[in-house]
Amino acid sequence: MTESSLDELGPVDFVIVEFPVGQSNFTGEMAEELLRLTDAGTIRVIDILILQKADDGTVDALELSDAENLGPLARLEAELAELLAEEDVENLAAAMDPGSVAGVIVYENLWAAPFASAARRAGGQLIANGRIPMQDIIASLEADQELEKVGD
Repeated sequence: MTESSLDELGPVDFVIVEFPVGQSNFTGEMAEELLRLTDAGTIRVIDILILQKADDGTVDALELSDAENLGPLARLEAELAELLAEEDVENLAAAMDPGSVAGVIVYENLWAAPFASAARRAGGQLIANGRIPMQDIIASLEADQELEKVGD
């Protein structure tokens, strides 16, 4: 990447989607939705890995370029930066259950790139980010509803 393209880079995130043994399907609806997000300019996929964690905890990482039957994901393969290193794989796999398969997607939030660039030009820097788990949001909304019922 050039210095000017780095200046325009949006926030980069990753997700890990884990499947029980024998139940992974990376080419169905999930792949179509990923392609829809890239085609819409919402995200840019930087890297994709498929991780297999054996029952004994050993991990095998497969780059998308090494996978068979990519289906619609084949068109993303040529654009991937293959950013993740061996240490990253170990850290990501720590979240997995033994005997499972997971897809790891590293992506740039293109929708946020103009804001991130403006913040950098203004002298700012991102010092933290995070996600609120959906289960926590649901629990909070349910708790608020219960409080409303009590207050009636």
